[in-house]
Amino acid sequence: MGQIEIVIGLLVVVAVLATLAGRLRVPYPILLVVGGSVLGFVPGLPQVELDPDLVFLLFLPPLLYVSALFTSWRDFRANVRAISLLAVGLVLMTTFVVAAVVHAVADLPWAAAFVLGAIISPTDAVAATTVAQRLGIPRRIVTILEGESLVNDATGIVAYRVAVAAVVTGAFSIWEAGLQFVVGAVGGVAVGFAVGWLVVWARRHVSEDPSVQNIVSLLTPFVAYLAAEELPHGLWVRLHDLFGTPADLHFSGVLAVVTTGLYLGRKSPTITSSGTRLQGFATWELITFLLNGLIFILIGLQLGSLVERLDAYTTGQLVLYAVLVSLTVIVVRMLWVFPATYLPRWASRRLRERDPSPSWRSISIVAWTGMRGVISLAAALALPFQTVSGAQFPERDLIIFLPFCVILATLVVQGLSLPLLIRALGLEDDHIGEKEETHGRISVADAALERLEELKEEDWVREDTAERVQGLYNYRRNRFASRFDGDPDGVEERSAAYQRLMVELLVAQRQRLIRMRDDGSIGDEVMHRIEHDLDLEESRLEV
Repeated sequence: MGQIEIVIGLLVVVAVLATLAGRLRVPYPILLVVGGSVLGFVPGLPQVELDPDLVFLLFLPPLLYVSALFTSWRDFRANVRAISLLAVGLVLMTTFVVAAVVHAVADLPWAAAFVLGAIISPTDAVAATTVAQRLGIPRRIVTILEGESLVNDATGIVAYRVAVAAVVTGAFSIWEAGLQFVVGAVGGVAVGFAVGWLVVWARRHVSEDPSVQNIVSLLTPFVAYLAAEELPHGLWVRLHDLFGTPADLHFSGVLAVVTTGLYLGRKSPTITSSGTRLQGFATWELITFLLNGLIFILIGLQLGSLVERLDAYTTGQLVLYAVLVSLTVIVVRMLWVFPATYLPRWASRRLRERDPSPSWRSISIVAWTGMRGVISLAAALALPFQTVSGAQFPERDLIIFLPFCVILATLVVQGLSLPLLIRALGLEDDHIGEKEETHGRISVADAALERLEELKEEDWVREDTAERVQGLYNYRRNRFASRFDGDPDGVEERSAAYQRLMVELLVAQRQRLIRMRDDGSIGDEVMHRIEHDLDLEESRLEV
């Protein structure tokens, strides 16, 4: 079977499993990983080998970019301390503890054990966003989980590169490790801002056609990633020749992509047209779904071939190692999150006053939401086969196998149990987002009414036209204002009835439109133009 046929087949499986996940009301990454794992053991199916470079370049940048693009910079900045404790402190702690466990239980060499710890230490942005956003939990928790998963990839990759270098070369330098971390973080952020600034400049100077603008948008995450990962290489070689500094330093492509996404998320409303935003949102939504679907089912498909290569271990040993490592990852997170939340507030009165302690229920959700995914997959598959001495990379297949088990365990166990935990704790959505949206819609309606009054005074608009427009905006304003005062006048109820009526009228219009096309009264081109207008009307009703 050729590669094109395999991709088409995988997309069919993604569509089927995603549909089933919707009906079962479970996050689709869980069902895709489980389904892929089952398919991986079916005899006769073609083996799908993943190129790690493909995962790092094709899947990771766009998925991280979209997550960052729609992340609230205000909320991210307000929670940067909590995010940093998880994205840096917890990643390093998990790396050390996992290394100690697998060294003691599986007798892995220390350097190889640290490689495994670094691979499975970062949580996954895609899994965290997909699971957290649909569960109706307070927005601050969602912000912390998303922010952690955006930033901790960079920490994990730096730790991974240092550990792999120690295995391959047989040497380790704490100074070089620290330098790599600082250079990677600072350089990645700097490149991200530079690329973001260049993209803003480019989008102001290229054609305003939405298709052209969105081509620039699609290229942006790949440009940011490659600019950070590839361009500085010659600089490090030159500095190595002059000063003896390490020649294999890297800027963080992950941080570059995230920084670019956050920057453009703030700038985009002022540099893009409505047509560009509508087209771009739909385009990115489809691309994100396709990439998410493919990567999670591909994660599952790798399991069968991995098990076949581990014939040196008994089934009991593999199960023991998988369970111990998965439990270690989960327990370390729980033991880290509570002290990291409460101890700084206990030690600092200023922090207590500025940011009071959250409830233990909220902390419990953060502690339990630690799903792994794409970055662990890519890092595991990218392991070299040999060291510089020509020896085999120690326990390579086992180191690749265990992250797959952790991904599967955290997605299934934590992902499926999270809704139950939320209900058991009685944790509910604080509706802050809805309240802000209502306030925003009232405010923009007021802006329209204020501008309308100015235009009336300037005789810019006819009186009867102004009255009709004023009635429309007053209706919109009152509809949203009713959400604050309990809807004493039944505005919200009348609005719902109005929406139902408009949907029925749209159905009638579409039916008439199709009949006119079928009997030849209008052509297909005309039908599509009118249909597009009806679709926009329905989209507005849904909002």
